[in-house]
Amino acid sequence: MSEADSKKEPLQPPASEPTPTVETAKPAKPAPSRPASANAGGKSLAALALLVGLGGVALGGYGLWQLQQLGASEDRQLEALQSTGEQTRQLAERERELAARLGRLEQLPSASELEERRRLLAALQSDQQRLSGRVEQVLGASREEWRLAEAEHLLRMAMLQLSAMQDIKSAEMLVHEADLILQKQDDPGAYGTRQKLLEGLEALRSLPELDRTGLFLQLGALRGQSNQLSALAPEFINGEAVPENAQDSPWQRWLNELTRYVRVDFDAGGDVKPLLAGQTLGQVRLALSLAIEQAQWAVLNGNAKVYRQSLEQASAVIKDHFSEDNGQARGLRERLEALSQREVEVTLPDLAPALQALQAYVQKRERRDEGPASKASSQPETRNEAQEAERT
Repeated sequence: MSEADSKKEPLQPPASEPTPTVETAKPAKPAPSRPASANAGGKSLAALALLVGLGGVALGGYGLWQLQQLGASEDRQLEALQSTGEQTRQLAERERELAARLGRLEQLPSASELEERRRLLAALQSDQQRLSGRVEQVLGASREEWRLAEAEHLLRMAMLQLSAMQDIKSAEMLVHEADLILQKQDDPGAYGTRQKLLEGLEALRSLPELDRTGLFLQLGALRGQSNQLSALAPEFINGEAVPENAQDSPWQRWLNELTRYVRVDFDAGGDVKPLLAGQTLGQVRLALSLAIEQAQWAVLNGNAKVYRQSLEQASAVIKDHFSEDNGQARGLRERLEALSQREVEVTLPDLAPALQALQAYVQKRERRDEGPASKASSQPETRNEAQEAERT
């Protein structure tokens, strides 16, 4: 019903209660028309249908929400089951680990065995400390001592190069390296040792340069040329024909013709070299080669006397058996005479004072470093003795 109808119609009391009959004057009430009631009924049906639809929608949404809540609950239950399974697996692993630990604990030694092992370990550590102290005492304490030992070795090598091979350049380089090692020490106590080293170094630098290798190879090349020498055969030059004279006898004309081929010079100023045969020429070549080879040996050994005697002997062989007209023999003899003036022997300096000074310096450093090292090595022994006394 509409609000207009409710205002027009008076409220009636319920049927259970009796109503007093009071006669009042009522106004004339117009009769409702039919179209208004039909319109109200349609609106009521529409509202009712709307309410029903809304209720259905609400019911469907509630059902959907219930389904979602059910699915979420199932998911939570599934996750709970999974977490429970993971926890069960972890518990099983922990049980296995605990079982393994218990097994290892059962295998552990007893208290007496542990005490015995601890005692042995302490003894081993003390022995190790004592051994390390002794090793440090034997080997030395610093890198400088090893460098000094290297300098002494270099100086010994320089002395060996001079005495055995007379190699001045190599000895000079070795002494210079030993001096650099002492220079890096930066120790005032090494000044005297450096002075001895520098004296020997300057003595080596003042020596004349000897190219023993080059001189040896030059003599070897001349030795090869000596094996190719050959004697020149005497050549006779025909003289001019003497004009014939009608007054000359046949004997005179025959003598003039003979002088063109045979000539005897009784006043010859030069020596006449004999014509060398094959065997004699080989012997001369061998003698010349041996003389040059002996000169090579003298070069390597620094023997100036043997060197000059050998080259003089080689020059004499060439001069006695080959003519001056032989250009090859003359050039070889001149070259040998020039090489005989080369120096192959020098007075080498003595490096023994430098070596003695270096050895004295090394010994002084070792005595100076032995004091702190011995004190440091005695401390672990004292500590170990105290520990053994405490255990006893």
